[in-house]
Amino acid sequence: MENRSAGGSIDKNKALVAYLKQNGTIKSKKVAEVMETIDRGLFVPKDVLAYVDSPMAIGFSATISAPHMHAACLELLEDHLKPGMHALDVGSGTGYLTACFAMMVGPQGRAVGVEHIPELVASSIEHINKSAASSLLKDGSLSVHVADGRLGWPEAAPYDAIHVGAAAPEIPHALIEQLKPGGRLVIPVGTLIQELKVIDKKDDGSITVRNELPVRYVPLTSREAQLHN
Repeated sequence: MENRSAGGSIDKNKALVAYLKQNGTIKSKKVAEVMETIDRGLFVPKDVLAYVDSPMAIGFSATISAPHMHAACLELLEDHLKPGMHALDVGSGTGYLTACFAMMVGPQGRAVGVEHIPELVASSIEHINKSAASSLLKDGSLSVHVADGRLGWPEAAPYDAIHVGAAAPEIPHALIEQLKPGGRLVIPVGTLIQELKVIDKKDDGSITVRNELPVRYVPLTSREAQLHN
């Protein structure tokens, strides 16, 4: 049974968020609230490193991003994760960020996670069910699917916010297509050298692209290629 008492996971998670606020990664009150509400420790293998600001391997040549990267992406997408909006998390992995999105868009919104490894989808659903986002999973406003994330998830499109948790050699066209006018896509792009890119779609359908910061993510690839890495 997990220790939820003083000194337990809730306190460690709050300490992690306090650290990210202190170093300037988290500036938004809303981002701090959602990261305090969704306990990272429920989404990683039981390990003392759950609350350390570093990425962790989760099996199948996949990782969960470091908390500062999750915070940075939530900050970049905050205005596109308001109640009632639609959000897509490509390469949803453990389900952690998908759960954060769901908490921000709320029961009137829609948060979709897409992951091509069935075992990760199954475990992410277990993680979400233990978290504060469990009711959103039950009511269907939050869902996680086995699919090729490079193709997005057309069923719930268009999206106000799209996040990609693995590096693409170029921006997948399907994701731009599924982005709502006024929406924002955050995606790491590149192979040896990667940049976290912020793509905004204007109301007339045109897009702007800017580099936010250099990053290092695992590649966004096919299920077969990932499993043979």
